[in-house]
Amino acid sequence: MPGHPAGPPHLRTLRIAITAFFALDGFVFAGWVVRIPAIKEQTGASPGALGLALLGVSAGAVITMMLTGRLCRRFGSHPVTVACAVLLSLSVALPPLTHSALALGAVLLVFGAAFGGINVAFNSAAVDLVAALGRPVMPGFHAAFSLGGMVGAGLGSLVAGSLSPTRHLLGITVIGLLVTAVAAPALLRHEPPAPLDRAPGPPARETGPRAPGRLDARTRALVVVLGLIAGCTAYGEGALADWGALHLEADLDASPGVAAIGYSCFALAMTVGRLTGTTLLERLGRTTVLVAGGATATAGMLLGSLAPSIWATLLGFAVTGLGLANIFPVAIERAGALAGPGGVATASTLGYLGMLLGPPAIGFMAEWFSLPTALTSVAVLAAFASVIAFATRHSAAN
Repeated sequence: MPGHPAGPPHLRTLRIAITAFFALDGFVFAGWVVRIPAIKEQTGASPGALGLALLGVSAGAVITMMLTGRLCRRFGSHPVTVACAVLLSLSVALPPLTHSALALGAVLLVFGAAFGGINVAFNSAAVDLVAALGRPVMPGFHAAFSLGGMVGAGLGSLVAGSLSPTRHLLGITVIGLLVTAVAAPALLRHEPPAPLDRAPGPPARETGPRAPGRLDARTRALVVVLGLIAGCTAYGEGALADWGALHLEADLDASPGVAAIGYSCFALAMTVGRLTGTTLLERLGRTTVLVAGGATATAGMLLGSLAPSIWATLLGFAVTGLGLANIFPVAIERAGALAGPGGVATASTLGYLGMLLGPPAIGFMAEWFSLPTALTSVAVLAAFASVIAFATRHSAAN
């Protein structure tokens, strides 16, 4: 992780703590998604019914995201991050306790609320820290999310055949609460830091109300565009998380362990891409990173969804991960820099809406057509994000 030259120790401490929460979020989310095939079988849900149940995650997240932006402005992003981390860790243990698609959808509403809340809160905290450090380090935080997802998916592939979903996800709850207990004190002790170009003054959270109420029309429109870019690419992340394993199992006859590795390949590639993201942004600029990333993801997902062999599909998933790696963090960071917590909330809502609506949409398309055909929609939206980024290249600072 690149360090801040001669930076105050509390900024380094905050960076480590925020990174831990990003990693925890990815770990918990991946732990849930790799057990979806087992929980689908347990509930007896059809692909369409499972898609409806997964809407619970979407609904819970969307309901809380804009609310979380307001909570961050009032109470600060740090305590809100901690509270949402506790709820996320507790709620991930609920899905394996259900035995119907309706009950699954109900508990996923709670899980989605926690997931949506923590993503707005720690992205807001990260935007404040990026401004204070004066470097485009946002991809590094999202690399931690991807690394957490890779570890969570890898662990899931190891225990899928020997540990029940109930015990597995309960173990994730325990780990989540322990990580929160270790990382929370650093966030609760420190206010969000002021940016480099502003003299020390009131805490950053007190400046938040400027964000949504005092923006001109051009800035609001740009925040929405950034949210659309994030949403188009996050759609692919949600689709691969929830349907990648099922595609490998149902369409290519992969074993449960190999199927779980599919998301690990995707998450590992995203981690590698994001770890190099700061360097790419400093050398190439935002527009080039966004356009090239969307084009790479388009090619990768066409391979991943249509290839006839397991290994070609895994390669396609990896290329998709590399392409999508930096698009979402760049879009969210830019929205936060333009409009504070309100900008993060707006862009995150649109972004995670894509991530959370992707799985149910894939489910419905899989019933109408086929799962491989449904997954090609990821390539279509990645290409669309690339086109939007190019078309608006003169509207945002590079």
